[in-house]
Amino acid sequence: MTAEHPTVLTIILNYKTADMTLQSVEAARTAMEGIAGGILIVDNDSQDGSFETLSAHVAKQGWDAGGRVRVIQSGRNGGFGAGNNVGIRAGLPGGARPDYLYVLNSDAFPAADAIGVLLDHLEATPGTGFAGSYIHGPEGDTHLTSFRFPSIASEFEGAIRFGPVSRLLKNRKVPIETPTETIQVDWLAGASVMMRQSVLDEIGLFDETFFLYFEETELFLRAARAGYKTDYLPASKVAHIGSASTGMKEWKRVPDYWFDSRWYYFSKSHGRAYAALATAVHLLGGFLNWLRCTLTRKQRNIAPGFLSSLLIHDLRALLTGHRAFKVPEPTVPAPQTRA
Repeated sequence: MTAEHPTVLTIILNYKTADMTLQSVEAARTAMEGIAGGILIVDNDSQDGSFETLSAHVAKQGWDAGGRVRVIQSGRNGGFGAGNNVGIRAGLPGGARPDYLYVLNSDAFPAADAIGVLLDHLEATPGTGFAGSYIHGPEGDTHLTSFRFPSIASEFEGAIRFGPVSRLLKNRKVPIETPTETIQVDWLAGASVMMRQSVLDEIGLFDETFFLYFEETELFLRAARAGYKTDYLPASKVAHIGSASTGMKEWKRVPDYWFDSRWYYFSKSHGRAYAALATAVHLLGGFLNWLRCTLTRKQRNIAPGFLSSLLIHDLRALLTGHRAFKVPEPTVPAPQTRA
């Protein structure tokens, strides 16, 4: 249990979505009423005027009174994890450390009690390190955000896409059907997640080798290996548009950084041999799926060039030890604040 009045730092990462981010902040301000702490907007080096727009609006609305809402620059666009790490390291006004960190996507809008539900749960369950919300679309449609950790078995199941195999491996599939009650899961999508500061102190922050994708998965895995639970709370409700910054819905081909993240996740978490076997099994499942769809003349539901890209990328990574997108750590300037 924490102090009588636990503090929460809500971190909202902006990348070229200033208007939407301000809507998210407005919803978060309502959900933070009665909760000690503040909201920190991190502009992830948008270079489109976002920082100025956000800062001016916060000041004009008086949201910055007492440091309740702040806007800072990340100094570079290192991706989702790196941007959130900037906010985590910045802490509360004056550098004070919160008891909890609440990571909220810039295109996510918590209900009035959503943050409080997560906070109350973590206060009542000391063994839980992370707690996440039920995520739904603007029209109320459920977004799947509860998952098991990826494995060799899940790679085969996800690639072959064949009913009998999926039923056989139903307890190894990565997606978990959206729970209707509070349960423990392996990991959650990072659209609305509250974390204990003390757990991050122990296991470390987001691994900044990831640019996008798998960074949450790897962080939750470290927490699980350290003995901390992750709970899904359907009572905490958050509306989410999805892919507003990444443009994922418009992808015609899977970008290289997704393959980079997948390979790095498996090789870091389980070793290079395991990563190679996971890829081989995925390719086998994908080939069998292709063969079945060809023979039955069914349309394949897979991105163009996915299997060939996976093969080429991971073979190169295995042979060279290549971590394609690892960006050399620059000297990051102190976060620039306007208040």
